[in-house]
Amino acid sequence: MEDVQRQAKVGASQLYHYFDDKKELVRAVIAHQAEAIFEAQQPYLGKLDSFEALQAWRNLIIEIQSGRQFKNGCSIDSLVGEIAESEEEVRSELVSCFAQWEGEISRGLHDMHARGVLRSDADPDGLALALLTALQGGLLLSRLRREVAPLATGLDAALGYIRSFAAN
Repeated sequence: MEDVQRQAKVGASQLYHYFDDKKELVRAVIAHQAEAIFEAQQPYLGKLDSFEALQAWRNLIIEIQSGRQFKNGCSIDSLVGEIAESEEEVRSELVSCFAQWEGEISRGLHDMHARGVLRSDADPDGLALALLTALQGGLLLSRLRREVAPLATGLDAALGYIRSFAAN
C-alpha cells in the first residue's frame, strides 16, 4: 500500500478512505482492468453470433495488439502471474473475469447453435473455452515475440475449429 501511495502521490488517509486493505484495492484494479478490456472489444464481443462477427472480433483483437506493438498482453492475465497464487480471494476474482469473457463468447456461439448455424453436435461452451484459450496463449506469445503471428495463428486455428462445426 505504501508503494501505491508513493506512485499516486496520496496520503494513507486518502487511500484508506477508498480501500480498507490491499485486497480491496487489488479487487478494484481487477474490476477496472476487466471493464477496460470488455469495453475495448465492443460492440463485437457482445454479439459474436456469426462467423463474420467472430472474424471481425478477431480482427479487432489483432488491431488492438498491433497498435500496442505487442508490448502489453492481457492486463487481467498479467495479474494472474503476479498475485493469483498467493491470494485465493484475488484468484477467484480473476476466475470470474475470465468466466465473464468466456460467457460473452459462449453466448454468441449458443445463439449460432440455436439458429442451426452450428451443427447439433457442437458444444458452444467448449468452443468458447477453446477460443479464449487460443486468445490468451496468442497474447502471451505475441507479447514475448513482439509479433502478430502467435496471436493470429492461435485465433485463426480456434476459429477454424469452430467453423468445422458449421451446419451444411
